[in-house]
Amino acid sequence: MKSPLLTLPGAVPAEGVDEGVAAHYGELFREQRALADGSGFVDLSHRGVVAVTGPDRLSWLHLLLTQHVSELPAGEATEALILSAHGHIEHALYLVDDGTTAWAHVEPGTQDALIAYLESMKFFYQVEVTDRTADIAVVHLPAGSIAEVPEGVVVRETAYGRDLFLPRADLESYAEKAGPAAGLLAYEALRVEHHRPRLGFETDHRTIPHELGWIGTAVHLQKGCYRGQETVARVQNLGKPPRRLVFLHLDGSEVHLPVAGTEIRLAEEGPDGRKIGFITTSVRHHELGPVALALVKRNVPTDAALVAGETAAAQEVVVEP
Repeated sequence: MKSPLLTLPGAVPAEGVDEGVAAHYGELFREQRALADGSGFVDLSHRGVVAVTGPDRLSWLHLLLTQHVSELPAGEATEALILSAHGHIEHALYLVDDGTTAWAHVEPGTQDALIAYLESMKFFYQVEVTDRTADIAVVHLPAGSIAEVPEGVVVRETAYGRDLFLPRADLESYAEKAGPAAGLLAYEALRVEHHRPRLGFETDHRTIPHELGWIGTAVHLQKGCYRGQETVARVQNLGKPPRRLVFLHLDGSEVHLPVAGTEIRLAEEGPDGRKIGFITTSVRHHELGPVALALVKRNVPTDAALVAGETAAAQEVVVEP
C-alpha cells in the first residue's frame, strides 16, 4: 500500500519489505536528530493493522500469545510473540487495548498469515478478528513529542514514543500538523541504537526469544500455557540459547555498510576463519556513526574483536552469553 506522504518534498521510497513509505526525505541525519530531540513523526502506514473485538478478546489472546494480556488495562501498551510448536518466533505484535478493541500493528505483509492463524484458533470464543490495514495507518511520534493527537485516535505509548492508529484518510492532513516528517531510515537508526529486535530482520526460521532479549519485554515467564512454551521454559531453566544478539560499532573508514546477512568472523582468524555470526541490521547513526545489530554464537568471547565481511567491528553485549 503506497503512502500518500511519498509526495512530500524530498521523499525517497524505501525498498524491500518497507516499500510503500519513505526511507528518508533528503536529510537523513537531520531527520534522526529531530526524532532524538522529540520532534517530527514517522510514517509507518505500510505496517499491518489487526483488530480483535468481542468480550473474550483478552482472555483468548492470553492463550495464544507469549505475553500476559488477560488483564491488560485499557491504554497500556505491550508487545507479544506467537511461536511455533518448537518455540521459534513466527509473529511479533505491538499491542494496546482501548477498552473495547485490542489493536496490534505488525510487520508489513504478515497480517494475512497472522489472521489466518488467529481465525483457526477461535473455537467457541466470542471474538472477531479484522484486518484494518486498509483504513488505519500507523504513525509514530518520538519520545518527548508534544504533537497533538486527534480526538478518538487510539494511542500506544511506550518509552520510545507513541504509535497512533490513525484513520488512513486523515494521514495527509495530520502530516501537515505533526511535521517535520522523518523517514524510516531515521526510525531504524534509533531502533538499532536501543537494541530493539525486529521480526524478519533479527529473526530467521529458527530464532527463539531468548536470543534477542525478548524475554521479559514480549515473553511473560509466569503465565499459562501457549504454543512453544515448553521450549521457552526449557531454555530459561535448563540451558542457554545457541546465539545472542550483539550491538556492533563498525569501522567508520569504510564507505559501504556491511549489509544484512554479511558473515561475521573473529578478527584474529582473518577472512578465512570460521563463521560465528551475521549482520541483521546495519545503519548510519547521527552520533554513533556506522553501527549494527548482529547474531553471533553464544560462546563468542564478549571482548573479542570481530570482522563483518571486511569491516572491523567492536561488540557491545545485548544478550548475556
